[in-house]
Amino acid sequence: MTRLLLTLIPALPLAGAVILLLGGKRTDRLGHVLGCVTVFLSCALSIVAVFVVGSENAHARLFSWVPVADLQVDFGLQLDRLSACFILLITFVGLLIHIYSVGYMAPGAEPAERPDNTVPRRRLFFAYLNLFVAAMLLLVLADNFLGLYVGWEGVGLASYLLIGFWQHKPSAATAAKKAFVVNRVGDIGLAIAMMIMFATFGSLSFADVLKAPGEQTWLGLMLLLAACGKSAQVPLQSWLGDAMEGPTPVSALIHAATMVTAGVYLVTRSGPIFNAAPIAQTAVAVVGTVTLLFGAIIGCAKDDIKKALAASTMSQIGYMMLAAGLGPVGYAFAILHLLTHGFFKAGLFLGAGSVMHAMNDEVNMRHYGGLRKVLPVTFATFGLGYLAIIGVPPFAGFFSKDKIIEIAFAENPIFGFAALLGAGLTAFYMTRVMIMTFFGEKRWDPDVHPHESPKVMTLPMAILAIGSVGAGALVWVLPDYLAPVVGHAEAAHSMPVWVTTLLTLSFVATGILFAVKQAADVPETAPAGSFATVAARRDLYGDAVNEAVFTRPGQHVTRVLVFLDNRGIDGLVNTIGATLGGLSARMRRVQTGFVRSYALQMVTGALIVTAAMLWVGSR
Repeated sequence: MTRLLLTLIPALPLAGAVILLLGGKRTDRLGHVLGCVTVFLSCALSIVAVFVVGSENAHARLFSWVPVADLQVDFGLQLDRLSACFILLITFVGLLIHIYSVGYMAPGAEPAERPDNTVPRRRLFFAYLNLFVAAMLLLVLADNFLGLYVGWEGVGLASYLLIGFWQHKPSAATAAKKAFVVNRVGDIGLAIAMMIMFATFGSLSFADVLKAPGEQTWLGLMLLLAACGKSAQVPLQSWLGDAMEGPTPVSALIHAATMVTAGVYLVTRSGPIFNAAPIAQTAVAVVGTVTLLFGAIIGCAKDDIKKALAASTMSQIGYMMLAAGLGPVGYAFAILHLLTHGFFKAGLFLGAGSVMHAMNDEVNMRHYGGLRKVLPVTFATFGLGYLAIIGVPPFAGFFSKDKIIEIAFAENPIFGFAALLGAGLTAFYMTRVMIMTFFGEKRWDPDVHPHESPKVMTLPMAILAIGSVGAGALVWVLPDYLAPVVGHAEAAHSMPVWVTTLLTLSFVATGILFAVKQAADVPETAPAGSFATVAARRDLYGDAVNEAVFTRPGQHVTRVLVFLDNRGIDGLVNTIGATLGGLSARMRRVQTGFVRSYALQMVTGALIVTAAMLWVGSR
C-alpha cells in the first residue's frame, strides 16, 4: 500500500505530462483538465500518504537502478516528515496554480500580445507544468542523492521550457537559456558532491551518507554551490529576475513554492554533513545573509511588478538559507519560512498576474495606480500577502521570519542585524509595490479598461490568502514535528524575545513610512536616480560582474585553447600527414606503368647486385 502511494504521487503528474506531450490533437481540448486532475490526484494521495505513514518513515525500493561494480544504487522513494512537508506544499500550491492557469492561459484571452495562446499551446503549457511538478516530487521523495539529482535536472529542464514558453519574444528565449546555463553551474557542484560521496562512503543513499559523515568541508561547499544555483543565491542569482519573462503562473510555481526552495531542501536534508563541517555551514549562513540584503536592495528600485517580487523571492530564500546555516537551531525555522513563503509569495505572484491580466500585460507599476476600486478581490488577496511578507502580526510571515531574526541574533549579532535590516527593506519595497499598484491616481492609458479576473483565477488567490493569514500557526508544531529528521536545539537568546520583536516591528514601520513618503507622487517615467538607485535597477551589476569575472576570461581561455589546438595539436598532425603525402607523391613517380621501364630497373638492379658481389669476392 505504502509503495503504491509513494509511486503514484510523482507518477500521476508525470503520466499527465507524457500523455499531453505525445497525445497530439486528441488531447488539445481537454489538456488543461488532464493537467489539473493529475495534480489533484497527486495532492489527494500526498495527504493520504502523510496520514497513513504518520510519524513513521516509509520506504519503497522499486528496482535496482545502477548495479555497476562497487556502485550499487536502487531506485527508491522515501517519505519522512521533511519530505511530507514538501509534497503537501508542492501538490497543493501546484494545484492552485494549475487551476489559475486555466483562466490565465485561456485561448484567445486578452491581451493580444499573446499570439500563441492557442488550444495546442495551452496543452503544451499544462504538460510542462505537470512535468515540473513530477520532477519536483521526485526530488523530495528520492531516498538517495542520485534520485534527487534526476529530479533536480528534471526541474531545470521544465523551468527552461516554461520560462521560454512565449518563445515569440526574444527576451523570453534569452531568459530561458540564461536560467538553464546558470543552473548548470550549480549542478556541477551537485555532481562533484556525489563523486565525493562515492569516493568517501562508497554509497549515494541518504542512510549511508548522512549517518556518520565526518568532516567533509568540500562536500558541504559543493552542495552549497548546487543550492545557490537552484535557489538563486549569490553568486548564482542573476537568472531569477530575467525568468519573469515567462507566464505569471510559471513565476508563481517556480519562485514561490517549488524550484527555488530546492536548494533549501538540499541543505536541510544534508544537515548532518553541514553539522560536521563548520566552515561549510558558516558559508551557508553568509551566503544567505548576503543574498537577503542583495535581493531586498534590488527590490527597492524595480518598477516591473514581477521583477520586484522576484527580488523579494531572492531575499526571502536568503532568510531560509541563513536559518539553515545556523544548524539544528535553525533548520525547522528555515522550513517554516519556506512553507509560509509558499503561500504568500504564490498569492502575490498570482495577484500580479491578475493585475497584468486586467492591464493588457502591462508590468510597469508607474502605469498602474488606483486599481483597488477596479480590482477589489485582487486588492484584498494581494493585500493579505503583503501583510504576511512584511511580517505584520498575526500574519504568517510575522511568525516565520521573526523567528529567523531571533535565532540569528542569538547565534551571531551580525547575522541578526542584517536580517533586521532586511525586514525594514522588505517593508519598504513591498509597501512601494502596494501603493504604486493600488493607491493614488490612475496612471494607465485611456485605451486600457481594467477588470477583475474570472473566478477560476480569483479562487486560488483567495485560498492562498487564507494560507497567508493562518500558516504562521505552524510555528507551534513544526519544530517538534521535524525534530526527528533535522534535529532541534534551543537558541541561547542574547536578548529577550519581546525586544527582538519590537525592534523588528520598528524597522518594518520605518520601511513603511519611507515607502509612503516616496510613493506619494509617482511620475510616469522613472527619474534618473542616485548611483545606488541605478545600481539596484541593474541588479547590483550582477550580470556585469559575471561577464567580467567569468565570461570574458572564459572567452580568452577558449581562444588560447583554440589557437593551441589549431596550431599545436592539429598543426603537428597536419605536418605529419603533409610529409607522408609529399613522400608518397614523389615515390609514386617511380610507378610509370611501362613494362620497358620496369625491365630496365630490373636489369639495372641485377647489374648492381652482380657488381657488388664481384667486388666483395675480389676482396
